[in-house]
Amino acid sequence: MALGATIHTFTVQLADVDRGVYEDLALRVARHPSETEAFMMTRLLAYCLEYEEGIAFSEGISSTDEPAVLVRDLTGRLTVWIEVGAPDADRLHYASKLADRTVVYTHRDPAKVMAPWAGKRIHKADAITLHSFDPGFVEAAVAALDRRNSVTLSVTERELYLDINGTSLSSAVHDHRITQIG
Repeated sequence: MALGATIHTFTVQLADVDRGVYEDLALRVARHPSETEAFMMTRLLAYCLEYEEGIAFSEGISSTDEPAVLVRDLTGRLTVWIEVGAPDADRLHYASKLADRTVVYTHRDPAKVMAPWAGKRIHKADAITLHSFDPGFVEAAVAALDRRNSVTLSVTERELYLDINGTSLSSAVHDHRITQIG
């Protein structure tokens, strides 16, 4: 018998001073058995850091032609493709042709995530940004994770302050540009 997804609930107080976004969010996040907690936490952080009208979690791994998080406008058109983890170059190429903006959030070493993209054809590669966090930040957040979570997330000058279930953490949000040769 196959295991089902584990549902995590998050009550999030979001204060993104950099973008002028202040919201109280009630989120239910399904974690598939094949998905690591670090991936799920990064998916949650990406959702909060990209929060705007029309944002949603995709159907997950069962939906291979959608990203982990996406933004649609009022007509249903995909405007922002938000990948999590370490997508391959073909996926980024496809995404940047489909959406107005493509971003990647990773809990992994950004140099190792970007290395396989070198020399590959990626549409509008110079417009894609890879976001990462300080080493150990996502793992520390995962250690505080529970099935029901109370989260306060503040962002100011690209510094992220996270309180999850009483554990306070901070990290810079590092931005890495994809450079294409040829």
